[in-house]
Amino acid sequence: MTPYQTRNGEIAILGPMTPEYQSVLTAEALEFIAELVARYAPERDRLMARRRERQQAFDGGALPDFLPETAAIRAGDWKVAPIPADLQDRRVEITGPVDRKMIINALNAPVKCFMACLEDALSPTWDNVIQGQINLKDAVAGSISFANPDGKTYRLGDKTAVLIARPRGWHLPEKHITLNGQIVPAALVDFGLYFFHNARDLIAKGTGPYYYLPKMESHLEARLWAQVMDFSEDHFGLARGTIKATILIETLPAVFEMDEILYEMRDHIVALNCGRWDYIFSYIKTLKNHSDRVLPDRGVVSMDKPFLDAYSRLLIKTCHKRGALAMGGMAAFIPVKDPGQNEIALAKVRADKEREARNGHDGTWIAHPGLAGVAVEVFNQYIGPNRLNQLHVMRDNDTPVTARDLLQPCEGAATEAGLRGNIRVAVQYIEAWISGRGAVPIYNLMEDAATAEISRTQIWQWIRHGIRLDSGETVTAALFRRLLAEELEVVRNEVGEDAYTNGRFNEAAQIMDRITTADECVDFLTLAAYDYLP
Repeated sequence: MTPYQTRNGEIAILGPMTPEYQSVLTAEALEFIAELVARYAPERDRLMARRRERQQAFDGGALPDFLPETAAIRAGDWKVAPIPADLQDRRVEITGPVDRKMIINALNAPVKCFMACLEDALSPTWDNVIQGQINLKDAVAGSISFANPDGKTYRLGDKTAVLIARPRGWHLPEKHITLNGQIVPAALVDFGLYFFHNARDLIAKGTGPYYYLPKMESHLEARLWAQVMDFSEDHFGLARGTIKATILIETLPAVFEMDEILYEMRDHIVALNCGRWDYIFSYIKTLKNHSDRVLPDRGVVSMDKPFLDAYSRLLIKTCHKRGALAMGGMAAFIPVKDPGQNEIALAKVRADKEREARNGHDGTWIAHPGLAGVAVEVFNQYIGPNRLNQLHVMRDNDTPVTARDLLQPCEGAATEAGLRGNIRVAVQYIEAWISGRGAVPIYNLMEDAATAEISRTQIWQWIRHGIRLDSGETVTAALFRRLLAEELEVVRNEVGEDAYTNGRFNEAAQIMDRITTADECVDFLTLAAYDYLP
């Protein structure tokens, strides 16, 4: 343990400290982290308790809805603060974890922005978290490089994408740092270290400290982020609104509070994003006790389904009314060598991006530079050469989106193939995550934690409600366990005996079994499996 005395008490580093780690875990940086934790962790704890209380109401039969107490905000005539010049054109963004090679390739990609992920695309081992901060610091300085074992060297080009960092969500802890013996919120660690070390350098380069903020469930959680940002700007003598944020609308409760979230963050907000995979996970988790809202196979829950289409259209209309951008969702496809498979997948990506652009989204996400060409072509077609975005698309002629629209059940079958696929994907992702890898190629898709979250909660819900599969079998814990054993053998054959034996697949299967057959649905896989990380 490495203790540091701060104005707010003792902050202790419980993970290993190396000279390189000390370059970001300086006494001054830790003083700032301790200040953030002392000021804002108590309110964060209260908001997490409020989440649990709301979920109890949903479990008891209540449904999410627009808040009557904030009707005046929704009806009011107000706008968010102006968007900085380098964030006005975001037609294609690439996302990925914060390892050195990924950062370099992403910043060099032919896209507008790179979302550097310290959250769902990162397994939060101590080394990944701190090395990620080191890598981001080097990227901002322009000094980052990476050498492959074969001798190939990677460096930043002359023109790079705009860097946006995604810290972990409010719900996650950072167990390697304590303040006065209490584990600190991971969100404040990730936000604070990135801001402390890079804000002034980013401003000097003509950009700024920009963030993607995940997993919020209410405008009160957005208010807390605004307070953190206000304090940080004041602490460093920066103008109000220097810190800019894009918020992922990736929980079902949050979609009912988008106006309120924009209002609370109005000095800092530039966009909302359709974090659609986590949104599907949240739909399942929030409505897990509602037998009339059980989703079918996740493979058929696409953005053209009514409840997801309503979510996308409402986000666009809400954002553009308030002067904020409306970002679309992820294309997770990874190009493969087979030309035929590639063409089929690219056609699906093109159709998805055309739907987003046609609806009025200002930009979209990709997980691989190989998709940049398709995504850029589509959004160039809709935005045109003389505009930076689609803020002019107001969707004024839309029929108002109602709570019923956003909660509408999704048609489709629950199949044995879908259940088996959920098992294989979730086990492989969990194995990778507890082994320190958060962005994982599985079946030609770049998967992050959202995929495993959908897979395991869907099986939990199918067991909970005794869903009948297309095979005629009813989903039970016993059926799940039988299929889990069978699919483990499929995975063993797919990855090879050496990789299976040397990996942590049996541990992953145990985690999967425990959280999928539990009496209560586990809130987050990344919390349940956190103790498996060093």
